[in-house]
Amino acid sequence: MTGEVTVTGFGVRTAFGTGADALRRGVFAGVPSFAPTTRFDTGPYRTPMAGAAPDGPDAVEGWALRHALARSGTEALDMAGLPRDTEAAVLLGIAGDCTSVTRHWRDAAHPGADSDRPDGSEGMGDPLRARLADAVPALLAESLASELRLTGPRLTFTNACVASAAAIIHGCRLISSGRIDAAVCAGGYLVEEETFGKFDSGRALSRDGMVRPFSADRTGLLLGDGVAAVVLESAEHARRRGARPLAGVVGWGAATDAHHIAQPHPEGVGLARAARQALRLAGDPDGTDLGYVNAHGTGTKYNDGAETRGLRAALPKRAESVPVSSTKSTTGHLLEAAGVVEFVITMLALTDGVLPPTAGFTAPDPECDLDYVPNEPRPADLRRALTINAAFGGANTALVLERP
Repeated sequence: MTGEVTVTGFGVRTAFGTGADALRRGVFAGVPSFAPTTRFDTGPYRTPMAGAAPDGPDAVEGWALRHALARSGTEALDMAGLPRDTEAAVLLGIAGDCTSVTRHWRDAAHPGADSDRPDGSEGMGDPLRARLADAVPALLAESLASELRLTGPRLTFTNACVASAAAIIHGCRLISSGRIDAAVCAGGYLVEEETFGKFDSGRALSRDGMVRPFSADRTGLLLGDGVAAVVLESAEHARRRGARPLAGVVGWGAATDAHHIAQPHPEGVGLARAARQALRLAGDPDGTDLGYVNAHGTGTKYNDGAETRGLRAALPKRAESVPVSSTKSTTGHLLEAAGVVEFVITMLALTDGVLPPTAGFTAPDPECDLDYVPNEPRPADLRRALTINAAFGGANTALVLERP
């Protein structure tokens, strides 16, 4: 590795609101964001609950997701003090917004329904074509780069729930190899009906409106809003600019277990491999300096036991002594945005010296036998923390952050 990677800025929004203080009031206080969503008719589904922001300017639409990304990217650049027109990469984890296309077919049955789009595209001759742009992930990366006036390479990752973590890992690889000096890595998902319906039909959504990762009585996940961006720079580039480092990214890893299209390997093989890669790169293969793990922690039957076994395999000497928590118990599952939002949460845990709890924790599951920071935040003097994510198809990512 030829260059150290540092974080110099971020922007984040969830159902709790915008910025770090919103996360402190919600995630770090152990307050779930779940409520009945009114963005679409939830009558046909098993639950109306989601971690969605109240109706308003961020209500789900393709234009809102695009603009939410731009706002988070702008906040990250402003915090970093990175000028516009910089040659910085734009790396995005996102699946696009298919709602913008499916909504077209509904609007087609109601003349005039498409006439007042808040992004200024009213009057376009082909509404479907305009909305299709929001559904194409690569075009969203181009849109973000254009909005932020950044001139470097850009790439979109669509590998489900590790997408934005994969974007961060790619940024770290480009910076550490000396190919670029800076990158904006971002991701976004806003709760919408198409994905909601798919998870509902797969019986993955919690039946009782709560997410209880690692608990014996867990019944599933709930979806949530999440949009975030982080600025990564080489440490030397940040020093030359006089930028204040927020955290260092000292290790990263990615692996696949290719076990099942939707279920993780029961022993967490891929997750353990990704975590070991990240720890080795950080120069700490045993995890001696590790003080916290932000788990993927979906609250589903298959994930939590597999993740626990994967962590035991990755940290055979330390697993029982390292606190682990799932912040999806408060935010919900942010899908493609999970990696970058949980990266920000993990960074705040380091800088604030507080572990976010696993909210809603009840009876322990014999298969899940680690310290899950149940229900209450916990003060901790942390040097390093690990954040891990997993996705359909067996993809796994791991990132090690260090307090500056």
